[in-house]
Amino acid sequence: MKYENIVEGRFILRPNRFIAHVDIGGVTEVVHVKNTGRCRELLLPGVRVFLERSSNPLRKTAYDLIGVYKEGLGYVNIDSQAPNKVMEEWLKSQDYDVVKPEYTFGKSRIDFYLEKGEERILCEVKGCTLEVDGTGYFPDAPTKRGVKHLHELRDAVSKGYRCAIAFVIAMENVQTVRANVSTDPEFSRALKEAVDAGVEVWFMPCYVTDDELIITDHITASPQMFDN
Repeated sequence: MKYENIVEGRFILRPNRFIAHVDIGGVTEVVHVKNTGRCRELLLPGVRVFLERSSNPLRKTAYDLIGVYKEGLGYVNIDSQAPNKVMEEWLKSQDYDVVKPEYTFGKSRIDFYLEKGEERILCEVKGCTLEVDGTGYFPDAPTKRGVKHLHELRDAVSKGYRCAIAFVIAMENVQTVRANVSTDPEFSRALKEAVDAGVEVWFMPCYVTDDELIITDHITASPQMFDN
């Protein structure tokens, strides 16, 4: 996926999860943050950030904050809408017979329903932006919604679906993702239960620039990765 009208700025502060103050060319702008997660290790005073200028002149905020440059790592895309968009692009480039987004299953809306021959597949997508020592971690804040989705996928396996949770790794040079146990032990337990029930874990490494996000690989994780 490709952005248009990208500008660079310097992060100042984030008074709440929806907005940030950014220095753009010497002017302090209030911008919309397209990620409600914490991003504390990324949004540090003075870091380079990347913003997309809106084409809507009636918007209260003229810019969306979509990316950060992290020293020692590179570009990190923090647009929470990007993982599903880039995943849909990737899925449509594969040999699935059906790719249907926003599929209602049980009491949840699962990101994708897929068909390949007689196989029915449910795929839930999570974007990973937290990196520690070359490994991705999810989530960066507790997620009740994520736990609910894992329970739905686990139950769907028993009903004959092939199920997967796909971690779109929205940063370069990171190939794997672990559950962030210290931040959300409930999600970690739910992930282990889902994997034990047969839910697959897909790692989707990406090519990331200031204005582009592309999935470059598809790695099916070993279930043993989630034993601890």
